[in-house]
Amino acid sequence: MLRIARELIKQGHRVEVFAISWQGEQNEPGLTVTILPALGWFNFRRYQNFLASTKAYIDKLKVTDQAFDYILGFNRATWLDAYFGADPCFIERAHVQRSFLYRLTSRFRWFAQCEKAIFHKDSRTHVLLLSKKEKLDFQKWYQTPDQRFHYIPPFLSRERFELGEKSEMRNYLREAFGFKQNDFVFLLVGSGFFTKGLDRAIRAIAALPDAQKPRVKLVAVGQDKPEPMLKIAKKLGVLDNVIISKGRLDIPKLMQGADIYIHPAYRENTGLVLLEALACGLPALVTETCGYAHHIRDANAGLIVTSPYQQEKLNQLLKCMLLSEDLEKFAKNGIRYVQKIMSDNDGSAEANVLIDLAQKKKTHHA
Repeated sequence: MLRIARELIKQGHRVEVFAISWQGEQNEPGLTVTILPALGWFNFRRYQNFLASTKAYIDKLKVTDQAFDYILGFNRATWLDAYFGADPCFIERAHVQRSFLYRLTSRFRWFAQCEKAIFHKDSRTHVLLLSKKEKLDFQKWYQTPDQRFHYIPPFLSRERFELGEKSEMRNYLREAFGFKQNDFVFLLVGSGFFTKGLDRAIRAIAALPDAQKPRVKLVAVGQDKPEPMLKIAKKLGVLDNVIISKGRLDIPKLMQGADIYIHPAYRENTGLVLLEALACGLPALVTETCGYAHHIRDANAGLIVTSPYQQEKLNQLLKCMLLSEDLEKFAKNGIRYVQKIMSDNDGSAEANVLIDLAQKKKTHHA
C-alpha cells in the first residue's frame, strides 16, 4: 500500500490513507494518514464499523473541493472504485472449506455481501488482480467481465534482494542459529504457521531416515505462536531439528544462506515469498495450492507437491531435494527468472493502472 501511495505521489497526486491503526511515520509529503479506530467484539464487526466511518468521512468531502477522484480499497467494501485483490475468493472458500452452518452466520453474510458488491457482473468496481488462478473462482460465482480485472505483475525490490557472497550468507545463517557448517537448512517464512503448512514441514522432517535427521534443520520465521508447532515437533521426536523465530529484518540474508525454501501451504492466494526465495537463489519446495506455485514450475527452480495434497508426497520430495544434484541448477534458474519479473514491474504498475482508471472515470462523468 505504501509503495503504491508513494508512486502516486511521485507522479503528482495526493493520497489519503484510512486505517484502524498505523505504525511508522505519518508526515510524508503528499500523504495524509487518517486513523479511524473501530470497536467490536468480533473482527468483522470492527471492519464493519471502520468502513462505515470511512464512508461517512468520504461522503462529507463530496460537497467540497476536497472530494476524492478515486477510491482504492484493501478491505472489501460496497462503495469502492477499485479493489486490491490480495485475498482469495471468499464465497468459494466458504463452500469448499467450511460447513453449511458457517454460511448461516452474520459474519458470512456480511463478507459475502461485500464480495458480491465488488465482483458482481453488473458492478462497476475494478479489481487489481495478483493471481490469475483466483480470477476463475470469482468468475465462477459472479461472472465478472474480463475487462474489470487488471493483472499486476509481482513486485520485488532489487535493492532488498541484492545477492551477496554465497559462502558468507551460509556462514551468516548458521552462526545466527548455532548450526554446524555442514547442516542442511530448510527455511519457511510467513505469519500464520498453520496456513503456511509448517506442521506439514515438521512431519516431513520427522519422516526422514534416522541417519539423515541429525544434520537437517528447519527454520521458521514469522509472527505467530510457536508453541503448537513445537509441541508437534516434540511429539515426533524432532524438537532439536526445528527452530522458530519471530519476524526478522534479515530475511534476504537467511534466504541466501539456506539450502531449500519450503512452503507446503494449505492455501495461499499468491505467495510473493516464493519469488523472494528464487530471487535469493533458493530452490523451493511448495504445494500446488499456492497461487504463485506455477512460477516455480515455469522457472524450473524447485519441486511442487501436486493436489490433492498427500503428506507422503511431501516426505518423498523433501528427501529428494536433500539428496538432489539439481540444486545449483534450480538456484540459477530461479535468479534468471525473477530478474525478468523485476524488469516487468519496477514498482509503478499498480499506480499506473489506478491513474488510468481514474482518468477514465473522470472522462465518463464529464
